[in-house]
Amino acid sequence: MQTAASAIRAALLTGDPRAKCFAARDVARRWRMGRLAEEFDVAMPDEPARPEAPELLDPSQMPRRGKFGSERGRIALWHSLAHIEFVAIDLALDMAGRFGAQMGTEFVSDFLAVAADEAMHFALLARKLERLGSHYGALPAHGGLWEAADDTRGDVAARLAVVPMVLEARGLDVTPATLDRARAAGDEHGARILERILDDEIRHVGFGTKHFVKLAKARGEIPEIFWKSLVRTHFRGPVKPPFNNSARLAAGLSRDFYEDVAV
Repeated sequence: MQTAASAIRAALLTGDPRAKCFAARDVARRWRMGRLAEEFDVAMPDEPARPEAPELLDPSQMPRRGKFGSERGRIALWHSLAHIEFVAIDLALDMAGRFGAQMGTEFVSDFLAVAADEAMHFALLARKLERLGSHYGALPAHGGLWEAADDTRGDVAARLAVVPMVLEARGLDVTPATLDRARAAGDEHGARILERILDDEIRHVGFGTKHFVKLAKARGEIPEIFWKSLVRTHFRGPVKPPFNNSARLAAGLSRDFYEDVAV
């Protein structure tokens, strides 16, 4: 029987987007069905494999997207969202594979489920781009999204604090406005995709918060104070309002965590 770690590593080292989506969902399915040994016998790669396109740029070099009402602006928005979801597949796989031996079965199950969700989100967004006459890789993309994983690869608490509880939580804040813009422009298909992503991301942030709180308490830390110290150390940039407080609370992320670190 293949080990969980070797299956996850193979998915991380799959660069083609369609193949990575299939690999992520296959790993999650085989784990759920008990067809992977709960062994973490190989190390995760320092970086996942990536496709030849899109070109990855420093955030300061990214071109302006343009207005949502224009064809160029719509394609740029959906492309940006597709890239975020593509990187999110690797972030979830790496979380499960890198820290699974330490954190246990429930942790691995949760984050492999996240990886499968992110793969589905990417597939939806890639098809959306094709409906618009474009494709993933047609435009440059943000090259810094993996930095959070690299910076926190030595500490699962820091990874949980930054990736689900800052980066994914930010998605809870900004997605509703994007959804409203899509609906106002008559793009009901796009709005339904965003509704699905928002619902799933609440659960993803909830997984991160659940495991962070459990870990903090096991270390004798107050979760909210511990989270703030880790974010100040490991997160590059501010935690910015406005916040979708109701969605964050649904994910277990109360204002006690983030309100007084916002700028």
